[in-house]
Amino acid sequence: MTDITALQEIARELRGDIIRMLTAAGSGHPGGSLSAIDIVTCVYFSHLRHRPEEPHWPDRDRFILSKGHGVPAVYAALAKCGYFPKEQLMTLRKLESPLQGHPDRVRLPGIEASTGSLGQGLSIALGMALASKIDNNRFHVYCIIGDGETQAGQIWEALMAAPHLKADALTVILDYNKAQIDGLTNEIMNLEPVVDKLRAFNWNVEEIDGHNYSQILGALDRARSGRGKPTFIVAHTIKGRGVSFMEANLVDWHGKTPTPAECEKALADIRAMRY
Repeated sequence: MTDITALQEIARELRGDIIRMLTAAGSGHPGGSLSAIDIVTCVYFSHLRHRPEEPHWPDRDRFILSKGHGVPAVYAALAKCGYFPKEQLMTLRKLESPLQGHPDRVRLPGIEASTGSLGQGLSIALGMALASKIDNNRFHVYCIIGDGETQAGQIWEALMAAPHLKADALTVILDYNKAQIDGLTNEIMNLEPVVDKLRAFNWNVEEIDGHNYSQILGALDRARSGRGKPTFIVAHTIKGRGVSFMEANLVDWHGKTPTPAECEKALADIRAMRY
């Protein structure tokens, strides 16, 4: 799908699903789920080659959410794609539910890696991309990482290795929302100048507005057709995007869920939001 208006309406629906499931769960991470949902929507509904009816199709593209706490965004997308009934979203974080607070590849079809120990997902994605390369780039691998997560040393080991190994079946997207659980990223451990660092590591680097669909889709197109080196997309995003009171208090809404009254206000904001 390349119809931007249609993609935006899917993202609006998924934003509502995120708010509803987190309110029902009473715990979870709304801020980083909402900052990533436009990117997740563009990947799943425009670029990812996959078959919900055949989740282990060998030629499928792989999607890894390294910042596993943002998994409500992926659950919403998987339900929309048809991997499981949408009603199951309301079981988020419940005992025996396959929709746990962090993704579990054993319990839920469509999840490629169990993540949440921050820093590890990119290494998993790199391994998958190298496997694809051995097999003549049979499939593409997409990996979303968080900016707080990017302070982890394992991330930088993978960032050094991927260009050296010419893992051109790999696209990494930084959900650069500027806030983490204990403060603003530039105060906790500043990543800047992140674009210069990545280019020095020999990545093909794209810098975009992570809520601008033309920019997201264009960067994904170029990443898919790139040869000889992996692509890193620095996506500037807003934590809690689409919900006014979350956007106004970035750090507060990293890991706090709405009350029923706040849920209604958030849903009204999402219905009224303009792209």
